[in-house]
Amino acid sequence: MTAPTVPVLDINRLSVSFRSDAGPVRAVREISFRVAPGEIVAVVGESGSGKSVSSRALLGLLPDTATVEGSATLGGVELTALRGEAMRKVRGDRVAMIFQEASTALDPVRTVGWQVVQAIRTHRSLSRRAAKARAIELLELVGIPDPAARVHSYPHQLSGGQKQRVMIAIAIACDPEVIVADEPTTALDVTVQAAILELLRDLRDRLGTAIVLITHNMGVVADLADRVVVMYRGEIVEQAPVAQLFAAPAHPYTRRLLAAVPHLGQGRSSGASTTSAVPVAPGARDTGAAVSGAAVSGAGAPVPALVVRDLVVEFPGRLGSPKVLAVDGVSFAIAPGAVLGLVGESGSGKTTVGRATVGLAPATSGGIEVFGTDLLTASPQALRALRRRFGFVFQDPAASLNPRASVGACISEPLSVHKIGSEASRRAKVAELLEAVELPASYARRFPHELSGGQRQRVSLARALVLGPDLLIADEPTSALDVSVQATVLALFQQLQVEMGFACLFISHDLAVIDLVAHDVAVMRAGQLVEVGTTAAVLKAPAHAYTRALLAAVPVPDPAEQRERRIARAALAAEAAALRPEALGV
Repeated sequence: MTAPTVPVLDINRLSVSFRSDAGPVRAVREISFRVAPGEIVAVVGESGSGKSVSSRALLGLLPDTATVEGSATLGGVELTALRGEAMRKVRGDRVAMIFQEASTALDPVRTVGWQVVQAIRTHRSLSRRAAKARAIELLELVGIPDPAARVHSYPHQLSGGQKQRVMIAIAIACDPEVIVADEPTTALDVTVQAAILELLRDLRDRLGTAIVLITHNMGVVADLADRVVVMYRGEIVEQAPVAQLFAAPAHPYTRRLLAAVPHLGQGRSSGASTTSAVPVAPGARDTGAAVSGAAVSGAGAPVPALVVRDLVVEFPGRLGSPKVLAVDGVSFAIAPGAVLGLVGESGSGKTTVGRATVGLAPATSGGIEVFGTDLLTASPQALRALRRRFGFVFQDPAASLNPRASVGACISEPLSVHKIGSEASRRAKVAELLEAVELPASYARRFPHELSGGQRQRVSLARALVLGPDLLIADEPTSALDVSVQATVLALFQQLQVEMGFACLFISHDLAVIDLVAHDVAVMRAGQLVEVGTTAAVLKAPAHAYTRALLAAVPVPDPAEQRERRIARAALAAEAAALRPEALGV
């Protein structure tokens, strides 16, 4: 009989509460689970479930208002009893953390190499030269290109995926026994996300490091985890091996959580597609792929909601460096009442296209027509009138909503700017829209910081719709939301889109979301449009190799299917590598 594996991390009846003016607030209630050496345990649940609070309690990263009770032992060391220097000796050495937002976790005024070196020298007696050599090794290990040069780069000079890799390099610098990864792939593109997940799996296999993975992405769980811990309102409601949990979830909350996950192939690509986008005019500098639909011009044809022709957007270089070509000859059109999904990796130019269509980013050349009016040549008076016909939902509502203004003032601001209605009518409109986005009218008196992420996103949607727009630009509106909140926001978007009939350019890197909401899809890469077509055509039978790569990288909430996709993806990568000239001896 095989002896039971001794856990590297043993959490027993751990509780966390916070002091407040109204009395103690219990965030985590007596949770217990174990992590074996080399095991990946996913902790899942909605925002506010206590998953991040419990993980931070392990590393002593909670504020002074927190009280931790219970036990969390790491190889026999009681973590909850460590204070000051004793905790600093363990943190980063025996247990390390990959934070959710690398952009804020990394020091913006220090090079990434300096930050990796500091992580090493804090726990190891190495010279600065030896530590720098080790930092270059670590950056190479996590897949940073040209690590000897990148060691001198600052965080702002790296992409989102590269910054996350630097965070992982810092976390593994001292070969910890346990890594706590808090939402390590949130808001990353599917291809970058797939690379980060493969990196974590490879590190586990090579170094034997145990990983506590905190995430709300059930596709990531299916791809990476060995076992799953489900939290709800500070408590653990279910624990199970990953295959068992997905196949037969026992708790009603787990079943609701899995039911809320959008699954690629269950949306419009399953066959329920509606013709929506319209082809661009002849000679447009796109891939030449025309989307079926009504013509741009001709007798009886509807005036498109949006036409983009040969759009070029350049940004000036800094300190004498050359210009940056962000958008290169993009052309597409959207019919009234249609939803076009614009997808691509970070840096592909999709957000720049969205901002340019409403005048928030300057177009270098090309044409943008909104309901027949050229945005680039219109007079200021015409532009002011035109802006009443479109709305914009920003990716981060916390940054786009005025923190000093009430929710009601934020929503009614476009009415005030365009001098529409009286104060009483504006208040009535705000109440009507709050009800439409399923928030109580009393929330008009609240401030953005008093709302959850999902509630702020609904407020952002209400503000975008307050003028009754004919065209909506939605830039990654659900990228950082929990799956259940995301499902609610997407269902609300679909309902309002049908009721109000607005056209929409829906920008996202989540192809499962695009499959759910968009009638047609346009795929961008390196500033150019590489494929356009109906959702069913693009997602079921993509013509371009880049689109196929994007689809192959999407994690699906099914461990068995995800394992097959991972094997197929590895085989394709090996096949592509075998066809390179150097592999053929050329």
